Amino acid sequence: MQRIIEPVVMGGMESAYIMINCELGSEDFVIEQLKSIPGIKEVQGVFGNYDILVKIQTQSIESLRDIIIFQIRKIPEIYCTTTIMCSKIFS
Repeated sequence: MQRIIEPVVMGGMESAYIMINCELGSEDFVIEQLKSIPGIKEVQGVFGNYDILVKIQTQSIESLRDIIIFQIRKIPEIYCTTTIMCSKIFS
């Protein structure tokens, strides 16, 4: 049986995970580009349907959207992203 504990409030922080597909062989370059974007807390190369997994935390939905649309998706070697928005954090 799964038990949910009281949510941890993070002072209005918005979080999302972005799963990225990029051009074959460009993973290291894309990871370096992603690491330079403010708000990105974690970047990992992964195996499976996606090439890179990114964790973003920002103060607002608007800044989260701006990072995804105007910074991540503008990297030319990225051709597909899937975003998972976090609703609450449980511990």
